[in-house]
Amino acid sequence: MSRRVSLPGAEELFRTTSATLSAVPAPVPEREGESKAPNSAPPRTDKPAPVRTTARRRVSRSASAPSGRERHEEKITVYLSPEELFDLEQARLTLRGDMGLAVDRGRIVREAVAVVVADLEAKGESSILARRLRGQ
Repeated sequence: MSRRVSLPGAEELFRTTSATLSAVPAPVPEREGESKAPNSAPPRTDKPAPVRTTARRRVSRSASAPSGRERHEEKITVYLSPEELFDLEQARLTLRGDMGLAVDRGRIVREAVAVVVADLEAKGESSILARRLRGQ
């Protein structure tokens, strides 16, 4: 008797499971004679409600625009307090929700480092970094 386990093939693992994949539900046309009040609840259906009920804001970018993601070879580890991590995540969500910029926390940190270093080079002793580290 063979001890080998039978595993599914690639076509079974990567098959499509539905015809459409969309996080935004398609708009349902109103029936004749029905009117929706602005604050009325949607009619009950047997289907469960989708996770997101409001339409997503789409940011128009040209197809050739870079995503902003690039591979970085160097790495450091930074420990943050829960409050600092919360502030960083809030900044990420603000950039995404209010400004339409889908960036990760690492990119925010890299941009912040670039701004602070440029300020330090330009202003020296009176830079925001030097003043904050001195406790002023």
